[in-house]
Amino acid sequence: MVSDVPDDAPIVLFDGVCNLCHGFVQFIVPRDTDEQFYFASLQSDVGQELLAAHGLETDALESVVLIDGEDAYVKSDAVLRIARLLGGVYALAGPFRFLPRRLRDWAYDVVADHRYRLFGQKEQCMMPTGNVQDRILE
Repeated sequence: MVSDVPDDAPIVLFDGVCNLCHGFVQFIVPRDTDEQFYFASLQSDVGQELLAAHGLETDALESVVLIDGEDAYVKSDAVLRIARLLGGVYALAGPFRFLPRRLRDWAYDVVADHRYRLFGQKEQCMMPTGNVQDRILE
């Protein structure tokens, strides 16, 4: 495993060429006032190693992934867990976890399946800039 990966901080894995995914990271950053989250693209070596270490697909995963300790959350579970960790008004999304996962993930998949067409994509992996750069795992 890559030595720079913190084992006690939540890590958000995202599609580095997806504008929607990049926008989601840019949404998290200013709201993460405790600077608890680290980030890596799914395509990066770190992302691939974390996926493999948690038994997740390394080549066909189309989801934001949250690695939190020994646990890995994908799709709607990842989004809801991130909202909970952000706290404040975002924790109000918590009751959505009581909806059937199948329904939550269906809605997630509809957006994910059309994300490039609706939001576009980059030619190369786009990494966040500014003060979050120190929390990017490469």
